[in-house]
Amino acid sequence: MAKYEHIVTTEEEGLTINQILRMNYKFSARFRTKMKYQQLVDLNGTPTPCYVRPGVGDVIGVRLPEETSDFEPEDIPLDIIYEDDDLILVNKQPGVIVHPTKGHPQHTIANGVMKYMIDSGQSFKVRFANRIDMDTTGIIIVAKNANAQNELSSQMRRNTVVKKYYALVEGIVEDDHFEIDLPVGRPDQVSIRREVMYEGGKNALSEVSVIERYDSGKYGQFTLVEVILHTGRTHQIRVHLSHIGHIITGDILYGGSTELMQRQALHAYYIEFDHPITKERVSFRTGLPDDIRNAVDKLKNSAV
Repeated sequence: MAKYEHIVTTEEEGLTINQILRMNYKFSARFRTKMKYQQLVDLNGTPTPCYVRPGVGDVIGVRLPEETSDFEPEDIPLDIIYEDDDLILVNKQPGVIVHPTKGHPQHTIANGVMKYMIDSGQSFKVRFANRIDMDTTGIIIVAKNANAQNELSSQMRRNTVVKKYYALVEGIVEDDHFEIDLPVGRPDQVSIRREVMYEGGKNALSEVSVIERYDSGKYGQFTLVEVILHTGRTHQIRVHLSHIGHIITGDILYGGSTELMQRQALHAYYIEFDHPITKERVSFRTGLPDDIRNAVDKLKNSAV
């Protein structure tokens, strides 16, 4: 079945199929090559070369190639909050990395998605449109085809994707709303730690809003904040908040205490984007995970 269908208009009369597809779809060069050599283009239901010039009212169809990934299937719990033919959105748990690396070749979200794909009778290549740190929780997007991934990546580069986080930080944040506009870089290539770097760092902008402040006699002072990312630098929120003196609790890499939390209290709770296929503006959200909610309850129950 064709994944994309386009009816040739009067304005497109005389153009080749290839020209018409370029005008209407942002297919990558790699996918256009596959369309040619795997004969993925149909004209009125019949496979057709892209140099053909269709008539007005003809239907151009583009099929997707059969793909799959070679990750080892593993029974990794997946909290799937949305799925359609092109996307899966997962509310990631703490302690699990998104994609296999040299240091973590297995036990990843990718391995869990591979098992889910097989169990649900699907076949697609696992592609992540965004990633979050191992000990950060929240929404990650799995694209089921290259075109969905390319379109989402393009939106990320244009900063049209809205990403919001909850963070529980040490100390009382005085201002209700402010921006942190400080460049972030990696001073030591051996360490994964990032810092604010005025020379050699990349521009980074975070928008911070206070949700609630806690003055706890037993644990000290804390603030629950919302952070909107206007850029997507590695460890951006963790670096920005620690730089202004409000380390995310549990974030030992940046000096945070583990008395309340055993991992950084950071949760990617909201994402908004244009659906890569339907172009509809869509948004998804999740609530506070249990460990952050429990930490907040402890602060409230021991308030001064």
